[in-house]
Amino acid sequence: MALENKLGITSSAELTREEERISKKKAVELFENGILDELKPGTFSALKSIHKYLFDEIYDFAGEIRTLNISKGSFRFAPVMYLHAALQNIENMPQSTFDDIVEKYVEMNIAHPFREGNGRSTRIWLDLIFKKELKKVVDWSKVDKEDYLLAMERSPIKDTEIKHILKNALTGDINSREVYMKGIDHSYYYEGYTTFKAEEL
Repeated sequence: MALENKLGITSSAELTREEERISKKKAVELFENGILDELKPGTFSALKSIHKYLFDEIYDFAGEIRTLNISKGSFRFAPVMYLHAALQNIENMPQSTFDDIVEKYVEMNIAHPFREGNGRSTRIWLDLIFKKELKKVVDWSKVDKEDYLLAMERSPIKDTEIKHILKNALTGDINSREVYMKGIDHSYYYEGYTTFKAEEL
């Protein structure tokens, strides 16, 4: 079954296709209309704005903190009861060095604040921080999808791999539409969420 959506789609495969098409179109608008430049890098409000812009045509929960507990495989993301506190702590984390920024990114991934669309939103959010603090962004065309997903799965325990992968993909071409588009075109999605009621945790 597909997630409840504004498009009235009941097929999960069809929803995935439409979600990708619409979110890519909206991501281009974020870049070309200068909307990203108005956001404060590293803040949760910036991430909320990105998520809402990408998914508002698709989901009622766009930009809203999830109210369900979710997991991916055997990994359970931050429980709803601790989510607001976790997000405040993440926002207050330092972001002045490469290591700081990736550690903040890993923590935001563990939080997984939205019901769907966390990966896409948070990668744009990550690049905003890199751009502001280091005058760099990730060239996602240099990142192998499988290596990235495995490194992200392991990052809550050890973040060495994801740091290595991202450091090797950094570029100083921070205002390039082409580099930004590569990030949109590469689907590094976390799929297959399981939801839990609070009492099941």
